[in-house]
Amino acid sequence: MGAIYDVVRTNELFTIDGDRSVAEAARFMSEHNIGAVPVIRNGELSGIFSERDLMKRVVAEGRDTQKTTVAEVMSRDVFTVGPHESLDNCMVLMKMRGIRHLPIVEGSELIGMVSLRDILLHEVTEMDGEVRAMRAYMQSSM
Repeated sequence: MGAIYDVVRTNELFTIDGDRSVAEAARFMSEHNIGAVPVIRNGELSGIFSERDLMKRVVAEGRDTQKTTVAEVMSRDVFTVGPHESLDNCMVLMKMRGIRHLPIVEGSELIGMVSLRDILLHEVTEMDGEVRAMRAYMQSSM
């Protein structure tokens, strides 16, 4: 199994500033079909704003999405991994911490964001390739 950054190396990295409104963040996430977005302040990762944050800290509390900023309701305790972390270890860490999105950092620079869906799709693709190779081998040996 490869390194986590290999899974998202070619994906575009979307980020948002913490001063943006929740309404703007929700539109941004919808436009880009993402469930969470890293929040950047002064060039560094300061949190993550996710669909879960939107539901628990905005909708459930009756906050105004136009007046509430992302920084007010984002998840601040962000767990990150390096680009060479294994996919297996990332899946274990995500399960243990109950998270579905994991920022990838190199030094202090955010270089990627991986979701549980990204990892699972990667796994399915790899397994499909293995199954095809096994079928081809079996057919050629008959």
